Amino acid sequence: MSKLTLAQANKIVEVALAKAHEMKIRPLAVAVLDEAGHVKSLQREDGASMFRCDVAIGKAWASVGMGVASRTLLQRAKDNPQFFGALSATAQGKFLPQTGAVVIKDAHGNVLGAAGASGGTGDEDEAVCIAGVEAAGLLTG
Repeated sequence: MSKLTLAQANKIVEVALAKAHEMKIRPLAVAVLDEAGHVKSLQREDGASMFRCDVAIGKAWASVGMGVASRTLLQRAKDNPQFFGALSATAQGKFLPQTGAVVIKDAHGNVLGAAGASGGTGDEDEAVCIAGVEAAGLLTG
């Protein structure tokens, strides 16, 4: 199985931030995590609030942990709030099922990590992550 490289992670962040500028989104943070949930690349733009990095990481962490986009997790959390509350507690607050993160996959469908953003709406955060992942030649899930 292939691994997410630092060059790919940095490309995801670079393109995501460029896409955010193009979309005129408020200053944000973009986090890229590997398949084990460790930060591979992280940037917070000038003017982004102090919570942006933690939220971006939390969205990506939940996404890679469950193997699906955070949009899917948000819906699942609405359908089963007790389980997702317990899951967040078990994860010591790192698990954030909110729209704005996508799973990063290789061409064979293997999960390599996740990208998450925070600063815009959930839809905007998700869009910049998708743009970054695709620019790195990878797939989203």
